[in-house]
This record gives sequence, C-alpha cells and structure tokens, in this order.
Amino acid sequence: MRNFIQTIKDIWAIDELKNKILLTLGFMAIYRLAAQVPLPGIDITAAQAALKNQTSGGGILGLLDMFTGGAFAQASIVALGIMPYISASIVVQLMTIAVPYLQKLQKDGESGRKKITQITRWLTIGITMVQGPAYITNIYQLIPSSAFYISGAMFWISAMVILTAGTIFAMWLGEKITDKGIGNGISLLIMIGIIARFPESFLQEVASKLEASNGGAFMILIEVILWLLVILTCVYLVTAVRKIAVQYARKTVGGNIRNVSGVRDYLPLKLNSSGVMPIIFAQAIMFAPGLMAGSENEVIKAMGIEFSNMFGLWYNVLFAVLIIVFSYFYTAITIPTNKMADDLKRSGGFIPGIRPGKDTAELLDRVLSLITFPGSLFLAAVAVLPALVVKIGMTQSWALFYGGTSLLIMVGVAIDTIQQINSHLLNRHYDGLMKKGTKRKPIA
Repeated sequence: MRNFIQTIKDIWAIDELKNKILLTLGFMAIYRLAAQVPLPGIDITAAQAALKNQTSGGGILGLLDMFTGGAFAQASIVALGIMPYISASIVVQLMTIAVPYLQKLQKDGESGRKKITQITRWLTIGITMVQGPAYITNIYQLIPSSAFYISGAMFWISAMVILTAGTIFAMWLGEKITDKGIGNGISLLIMIGIIARFPESFLQEVASKLEASNGGAFMILIEVILWLLVILTCVYLVTAVRKIAVQYARKTVGGNIRNVSGVRDYLPLKLNSSGVMPIIFAQAIMFAPGLMAGSENEVIKAMGIEFSNMFGLWYNVLFAVLIIVFSYFYTAITIPTNKMADDLKRSGGFIPGIRPGKDTAELLDRVLSLITFPGSLFLAAVAVLPALVVKIGMTQSWALFYGGTSLLIMVGVAIDTIQQINSHLLNRHYDGLMKKGTKRKPIA
C-alpha cells in the first residue's frame, strides 16, 4: 500500500502525465454529463420509463444501453453513444482488404492514416443517419402521442440533428482523449459507460439473493470470489506473451555510447494481440441479426428473435465464431510480420537457426497464427460466460459483468491505460504501477 501511495505521488510529480490524466478524466466527466441531457420535445419521464422497461430485460438493447452508460434508456442526446463510430471502423477495416485505394492509404504512413480517419468519420455520420431514425421510431412506438411536445417532421428533424451531433461529439471526445490524454479514447468512453452501470447491477443481484432467503449472503460471497477469479484469468489472457529468442550481432546501448556484440533478447508476441477489439467488432455485428425480428416473414422473424436473445444458444454460438474470426482478422492487419522481420534485419538481429528476411517473417506469421488460436478460443469462452451463469440463477444485469464483453473491455482497457502510465513513469526513472516495472537510473 505504501508503494502504491508513493507511485501516485510520482504520477502527480510529472506535470505532463498529471495533465494527461486530468484531461482524460475531464473529458470522461463531460461525456457522462452529456449522457444525462435528454432529447428536447418529449415528455422525458414517459420516454425514460418506457425505454427503461424495454432495456431492463437484457438482450441486445440492454447491452447497447450498458455500452452507452444508460444514455440509450434515458433518451439522451448521446443515446447512440460511440457505437456508430465502432461500426464505421469495422466497415473501413474490412474494406481495406478489398479496396485498392484504402490499401494504398494504409501504406502511406501518417498521411494515409489521416485520410482513413476522415473516411471513418464521414461513414460514422452515415451510419448515425440509419440508426437515428430506428431509435426515434422506437420512441414513437413506445410512448403515447400525448407525450410529444413537438410532433411530426419538426421532432424528427430536430431529434436527428441532435442525435447526429451527439455521436460526433462523443467521437470527438474519444479522439481528443487518444491524442491529448492517456489511453485509447474510444475504448475509455465505452468502459466508463459500462462502469456507470456496475453499482446498480450489483445491488440488484444482492437484493435478488437476499430475497431468496436461502443462503443469499453466502452465495453473494461465492459469486464475488468467482468474479475476482474470472478477472484474474482475463488479466492473464491480456498479458500473456510468447517469447521468440532473438540474437543481435551488434546492438547499440545508450545511444552511441557503446556497442555490445552477441546480445540475446526476445521478441514478445501476445497470446491475444488484438486486445478487446474482436469483442467490440463482434458485438457491433451482432446488433444486425436482431433487426430481423421486425420482419413480416415468420421464419426470418423467428431467427431475429433467437439472435436478439444474448443469453440464448445460437446467439452465443455465432458470437463466439465471430470473435475467433475477428481475432485472426485484427491480428493480421495490426501485426505486420514482414515489417517486423525487416526491422529486425536492419537492426542486426536474427532468430537463431532462421534466415533473416522472408524466412523470419514466415516463422513469425506461423507462430502468431498458432498462438492466436488458443487465445481466440479463450477470448470466446470468456465472452459467452454470462449466458452460462444466468442458467444458475444470476440476474441478467449482473451476469453481463461476470465475464463477457463488459468485463473483457474493462480489464483490457484498464491494463492498456496502466501500461501507458507505466511507460511514462519508467521513462522518468520512477517505479511503475506494475511489479515488473523497476526504477531505472539515468545512463551515465
């Protein structure tokens, strides 16, 4: 505990890091404040009561409400949250495989990334234009016409403009956190929305178990212990690495101070290189099958209802398959093994017994494929865990934190943010937040 307090003091002593953390907290507070601002022109009490009843049963809408931190059920100006941006990012990344222009932009370095970001922003607006009317139509169907202070085209236009502006504002906040703050802004906005629902969900579980009067307090204790074990398992999943031994013929240490020959090192390849992105991508895709529930065709409608139940069998089978697929896809586009092999060759490094260049790239690609498979299976298993614990009597709202998307996002984003803080501390020769971060002395 004393070391932790000292680390907090060290963080506060670094002005740059302190300002980044304060800026990040400030932007997240603004986002949470925006989530409490309702859409104008309707009886907010009636709208919130109807939407709350619709999302309280879990399912796709309940999960969307969790991702937005309750903004969806409160008819907020940021009711759609950051999900349109996530959907746009998925579409753009998928298109980079098939569209030569996007492939060229991806290879153009910083200028190409800026253009891809701009395309993603415009696509976010387009997706909001599709999701916004669906959300407004949902409100119209749930509450009586007498609850509208503004009706007809005036309400539609104003609500669409405000929802679109709210999504753009959330996207801007996320990008600013990434650029000026600490951590990945988009992931942090999702995480803060999830955390906002945690106290209510846990209290509902406690009330449910105590009302049962059948060892309720003991069951709560067991659930909390198992929950901590699941968190520990998720931490190991996120941090596990496969070390590839690397030999350097000559490695420069401390700038141009001295050269060390025959240095041995290792190249760390993460078991889960894609982080939480396969979960987010798969979850965004899973919103689509649920739309079939509104079809007039009985077969399609039945399929839509089945895929709307996030605790159902077929929903979780498809969800797990998508996670495995996206794990491979995201790892392939974010871990450039050819570039890694070229960089290793230019720095005078090589893997013992493997020729530099093409052979090294093939080895890295093969190892990455092998470790991604168990990593993706484990990721999928944790993601579908809520569907299993619901069967043993947990409330649906608490089960969403018991593994699944919510817990993986919280753990993954928390570790990523801590690692960034850790790197700032180590660069300034302070002890890091993690045990493996040790105080380093300046090189003489």
